[in-house]
Amino acid sequence: MKNNVLISLTSIQWQDGEKSETELLTKAAFTHENGLDIITYEDTSATGFEGSVTTIKIDGSSSASIVRAGTNNSVLSLEIGRKHFCQYGTPYGNLQIGVYTHAIRNTLKRDGKVYMKYTLDLNSSYLSDNEIIMTVQSQN
Repeated sequence: MKNNVLISLTSIQWQDGEKSETELLTKAAFTHENGLDIITYEDTSATGFEGSVTTIKIDGSSSASIVRAGTNNSVLSLEIGRKHFCQYGTPYGNLQIGVYTHAIRNTLKRDGKVYMKYTLDLNSSYLSDNEIIMTVQSQN
């Protein structure tokens, strides 16, 4: 069953000793299918990916994927303790990046939260450390 929800998404990036943080508050669809928690939302100019749809699939607290489709396409595969090579689309072109996942905490059923922490590299050169903190609230 698809539920309309409101998500608060905080993205934190550490690069060259500098911290940058962005926050997004948007409407989304939330479902639970085949053991996966699935959150889908439309990107806007606020995310820099207007015309795309982002789908986040979370498998417990062991793995997740973030797929963006539309004007910008990307796939990030997150699996604790493993490095995945992923395609990441930007407004300036596509990159193939390495993603090493340090943590995934899925407490959606308990308190409506998801936490993900990962490191990105390009051609095995460090790019950034990243955290995503998401809160899902039912719309009544």
